[in-house]
Order: sequence, then structure tokens, then C-alpha cells
Amino acid sequence: MEKIVIFGIGEIAEMAWYYFGQTDSQQIVAFTADREYCLNNDFKGLPLIPFDEITTHFSPTEYKMFIAVGYTKVNKIRTEKYKLAKTMGYSLTSYISPNATIANNVSIGDNCFVFEDNTLQPFTKIGNNCVLWSGNHIGHHSLLEDNCFITSHVVVSGGCVIGESTFIGVNATLRDHIKIGKSNVIGAGALILGDTEDNKVYMATPTEPSKVPSNRLRGI
Repeated sequence: MEKIVIFGIGEIAEMAWYYFGQTDSQQIVAFTADREYCLNNDFKGLPLIPFDEITTHFSPTEYKMFIAVGYTKVNKIRTEKYKLAKTMGYSLTSYISPNATIANNVSIGDNCFVFEDNTLQPFTKIGNNCVLWSGNHIGHHSLLEDNCFITSHVVVSGGCVIGESTFIGVNATLRDHIKIGKSNVIGAGALILGDTEDNKVYMATPTEPSKVPSNRLRGI
């Protein structure tokens, strides 16, 4: 049984607490956060310990850690805490949903959060510290580099390389055999048909509201 300390007390941490709580092999024993956020002594009924004290209470030799932080500052905050936990001596665990469809030769790194209904086809590789929210398709022979955040219903076609620290929004589509640069932000519904450079932002055109108000529509 892995005994795990979760870093974070936000929505992502609450989701981690829920999902890890459904497993038989992983147990959440405490939460930790930066001292200024530890306004209480507990979270979800478990001890909440300032991060600068966590090794005193939960030794890295006995406990693992999971960094439950979102994509703030294009994944930089999660990456910083991930690296710091490593320097403190912690091993980072992952949550892989049993309801994800994952080929038996897929490689997944540490501190990954893979939700239900993801499809990871053969020969794909997921780096460290990545989040794949529910319902994505990661095509064969694709590589997701470290520290990425993929939201929901994203289609990554076969043979793609997603550069580290990239964020991809809901319903985005990537054609096959393209390379996405580092720290890209690909917005909801975007269609990417070619390689991208580092630090680029791609946003789909939002739907404009009709000039006809909803109370004047007929047949609805």
C-alpha cells in the first residue's frame, strides 16, 4: 500500500483525494501546501502540514507525494513544486484510471494524473508530471513531453510530439506527425495542422451570438 501526501488544497487536490480514495493500493494520509495557504490544520479530514515542515512529519523514506496543481502560469507552478519535492527526497506517484484504455506498451512517467476514458494507443509515451483529463485520444507513436496538461476530448493524432509544459484546451485537434513547441497554449476547439514554435498561443474563433434573441426563435 502506497502512503501518499498530496501537495495542494484546491480543486485538483480534491479530485486527487477522490480518485486515489477509490484504489486499493494507494492511501492518502495527509495534505501539504505553502505555509501561507495553511489556514487550518486539516483538509478533507486529514492533516494539513506546511510544505516547509512536511519531511519532519512524513519522511520521504516512508511516504510518496503527488503534486496536485493545475496549469497555472502554463504549468510552471506544478513543475516547480514537482522539482522541489524531488530535491526533498520524495518519490512521486501517479494515478492511472482503471477506466482508461491504455495499450500494454505505453510508457507513463511519475506524478501523472490520467483520468477515465482516455485512450492511449500503442507506442505512445507520456512524460513526467502530466495531466490528462477525461476523454482524450492520444494516437499511436505520439510523445507527450514532461509537465503538460491536456484537458478533455482532445485528439492527438498518431506520431505527434507535444513539447514540454504545453496546455491543450477542450476539443482541440492535432493532425498526425506534427511537433508542438514547448510551453504552447492551444485553446479550446483549435485545429493544428502543422508544427509550432515554442511559447506560441493558438485560439479558435469563438462562436458569435445570433442577432435573433432566443425568445423569438421558432421551432425550439
